[in-house]
Amino acid sequence: MTGTKVGYIRVSTIDQNLEQQKELLSKYRIERWYEEKASAKDTNRPKFQEMMDWVREGDTIYIRDFSRLARSTQDLLNITEQLKEKKVELVSDKENIDSRTPHGKLMLTMLAAINEFERANMLERQKEGIAIAKQKGMYKGRKEVQRPSNWDDVYKRWKIREITAKQAMEETGLKRTTFYKLVKEIEEQKPRI
Repeated sequence: MTGTKVGYIRVSTIDQNLEQQKELLSKYRIERWYEEKASAKDTNRPKFQEMMDWVREGDTIYIRDFSRLARSTQDLLNITEQLKEKKVELVSDKENIDSRTPHGKLMLTMLAAINEFERANMLERQKEGIAIAKQKGMYKGRKEVQRPSNWDDVYKRWKIREITAKQAMEETGLKRTTFYKLVKEIEEQKPRI
């Protein structure tokens, strides 16, 4: 499957120019650009969110460097994990990391290992908290997620890019994590060709 080459370029202030980043990434023959003039203090950036909603399995995102994508290591880890779940590749020009290559996979695996270590620690603390809550009779557990009645129709329209993930979430009334959890369930049920 050949996906779309997507470029994401960002500067922090309105006064700064995006052209230098665009020129440096031009060698990749980008097919779709997302340009943003906003701080990377968090991932709540309109063009970034639009891009994350748009990309699908097989696409590749090109950035000038990791600082254009994320301000903190934790944000970078979260973003790379989201991309991995969506089967979207990432190429960082300055760091020379391409998730399609063995070296790039190694670097992202190292980032993921750090993230997994942090998550394991958090889950251990959570388990301890749940055990204490159960002893006190205060723990009720998590409800199973039910697919909305319009799920099949909305999922098909999202999959063929007729609607964005944001629109799909609005139509189904699902939160981001729940939406992608259901997508993952469906994708894992499909036979690999």
